[in-house]
Amino acid sequence: MVERGATAIRHIHVSDRGSFGSARLAADEEGVAALGYVVEGRVIGAALTEAVAQLPNVELLCPAQLTALTVEADAVEAALTVDGTPRPVRARLLVAADGVHSTVRERVGARSWGMGYGQTAVIATVATDRAHGNVAYERFTDTGPLALLPCDPPRDGEQETRGHRWSLVWTVRDGEVEEMLGLDDDEFLRRLQQRFGYRAGRFLRSSERHAYPLVFDFVRRAAQPRVAFVGNAAHAIHPVGGQGFNLGLRDVAALAEVIAAAHADGVDIGTMTALQPYVAWRRPDYLRVAAFTDGLVRLFSNRLPPLRLLRNLGLLGMDILPAAKHLFARQAMGLTGKLPRLACGIALKEGTTEEAGDVRV
Repeated sequence: MVERGATAIRHIHVSDRGSFGSARLAADEEGVAALGYVVEGRVIGAALTEAVAQLPNVELLCPAQLTALTVEADAVEAALTVDGTPRPVRARLLVAADGVHSTVRERVGARSWGMGYGQTAVIATVATDRAHGNVAYERFTDTGPLALLPCDPPRDGEQETRGHRWSLVWTVRDGEVEEMLGLDDDEFLRRLQQRFGYRAGRFLRSSERHAYPLVFDFVRRAAQPRVAFVGNAAHAIHPVGGQGFNLGLRDVAALAEVIAAAHADGVDIGTMTALQPYVAWRRPDYLRVAAFTDGLVRLFSNRLPPLRLLRNLGLLGMDILPAAKHLFARQAMGLTGKLPRLACGIALKEGTTEEAGDVRV
């Protein structure tokens, strides 16, 4: 993925705008090559499409639209329209991975709990006069967190800014979104410079901006008979800390492991007997990540002087206490709790027992 444009994050700098507190994380201190990677969605999509095309037992129906869904005792049937042609699909298990506004979740009546933050993420790619040096910045402001992530997508004609590009996630109040999107690039960059400062250098250019309203939303149960939920269909969290995509990957890895175990034991993979371990496994991870992200947003959005002092002392303490820094880094890297084997790089192989457990496919 690196040759396709994945950019390593080797250092993370966390700060509170207008305050003295800050904390720094480094990959070498954690004994890893990188604390994370920044990858464009189109790059991941292309890699997955290539991988799926090589699997003889997978049929890719894309683009497709779900027009009806029927859940029966022994199967689930989806009515699809593929390139304008009706196409029914019947299976023992349907995995809903259709995003925050999940059509599957709505059609099966899955209950969820959620709320809005009154915030919107403004997304863009920006370039600076200073090389990023594989450093990611998370700066908390009175309107929400502002993140700059090193990003070097391979694009023709942009080699002069390679190593100087960043993925920007700027959280603003909902009422400010239209104004922010309507600014010309010069004014947008001027305001960004004022808000972030010069730690990353001088902002030179910006791509087209996009806005995404931020919500906190969790499905009550990660599975029900014949249907399992993964990714944003199961949960939507604040982007602070970049935890959402990793949480979705762990969903997929955990579900694969649970299905493999059920298959090995001869259990129908669409029943709650098979899916209940997935529900039980994912709930603690959801709660832990939710507490981490939601807690950060609420703590750093409060401008009361005593809380500002407390959180800045906390940042300084984390910066100088190795144990606290290590715990924070592991949470940021998604390495806490019970991890699925695929998330640890351990394959689920037919007829073998892996070192992390005894799942066999």
